[in-house]
Amino acid sequence: MRSMKRLKTFLRSFTLTESLLWAASVTAVLLSFFLCGRSDYLNLAGSLIGVCALILVAKGNVVGQMLCVLFAAFYGFVSFRNRYYGEMITYLGMSAPIAVAAVVAWLRHPFRGNRSEVTVNSPSLGEYLIVLGAGLLVTVAFYHILTALGTANPVWSTVSVFTSFVAVALTFRRSPFYAVAYACNDVVLIVLWGLAARGDPENISLVVCFAVFLVNDLYGFVNWLRMRKKQSNAVK
Repeated sequence: MRSMKRLKTFLRSFTLTESLLWAASVTAVLLSFFLCGRSDYLNLAGSLIGVCALILVAKGNVVGQMLCVLFAAFYGFVSFRNRYYGEMITYLGMSAPIAVAAVVAWLRHPFRGNRSEVTVNSPSLGEYLIVLGAGLLVTVAFYHILTALGTANPVWSTVSVFTSFVAVALTFRRSPFYAVAYACNDVVLIVLWGLAARGDPENISLVVCFAVFLVNDLYGFVNWLRMRKKQSNAVK
């Protein structure tokens, strides 16, 4: 009985916009997968997990961060098969561990005890500069590693490392600008998988997948700004 009550409460927490965005995202992923003739259902599962993760992260729900860890595992495997070693290393070696740390950080900072909504943070300018500086150092190091491994499209893969690092770092710090960094990463991934689709049309489904992610991340930025304003007014 309690579990049913929690489920109803969870579903009611979604606004009409969020429900329509989630439904449209799932539909786009499913259509692109089947229309492109893909048969790798592991890839489809990863894409659907990613869609669910993003809408929950956009709401500040820690469950979304938990799903991000799972998505990183799926995406790392897909990247490995396409020789995008930068993506594989980035997601399995960086994004997944930091997402785990973000889960802990979000659980420790619920808004007024409500673990379905994290307290939005406002990092200082100095923190943003540190994140950007660390991201550049990591990116330079990764470029040499990726070229040595024979990574496909090493320049775009290296740019993806930078945007991914900044995104996960800002997610850990609970900054609304995490979504801007992820949106930039989505654009890079659209280019990467668009290049891969030239050799294998089935990869078009991944281009659609990250286009869907881009829309969700843009919504996430808008919603986190709204959340920050609401939370600020509530504590006055």
